Amino acid sequence: MNDIEQLVDMLERAFRRRSWHGTNLRGSIRRVTPGEAAWRPRTGRHNIWELVAHCAYWKYAARRRLTGEARGSFAIRGSNWFTRPEQATETAWRSDLALLDDQHRALIDAVRRVRPQALHRRLARSADTAFSLIVGVAAHDVYHAGQIQLLRRLIP
Repeated sequence: MNDIEQLVDMLERAFRRRSWHGTNLRGSIRRVTPGEAAWRPRTGRHNIWELVAHCAYWKYAARRRLTGEARGSFAIRGSNWFTRPEQATETAWRSDLALLDDQHRALIDAVRRVRPQALHRRLARSADTAFSLIVGVAAHDVYHAGQIQLLRRLIP
């Protein structure tokens, strides 16, 4: 495997493929209902739904950094954290899950287009290299998968 293939494999393991570390991000939200996704452990704390939107946003932001794409095209207004749900319906939940999947696919496509010789160069307006950014997205997915697993166990 070349470096790009290894990075794609790392992203896929953190997001949807089996891995030694346990549940990946997509697995952590499997069979979560809209009501469970909207449940908060207490006022002012994030819920599973917000974590899903947050992860979708950072996949979008990482892709934008890799490609040099302009800001402002994310499907949900705002940045980083989004109050979710606006309505706790199955349709709204499925829509945000589809957004997460779409942003993951778009990120994978962008990573596949990175030239191997550019992996260790700093990105424009960033202290990060493409390599460290991509590895960071995988770590971000695994981190939030763990949070979601904990939240699921707390739901009454």
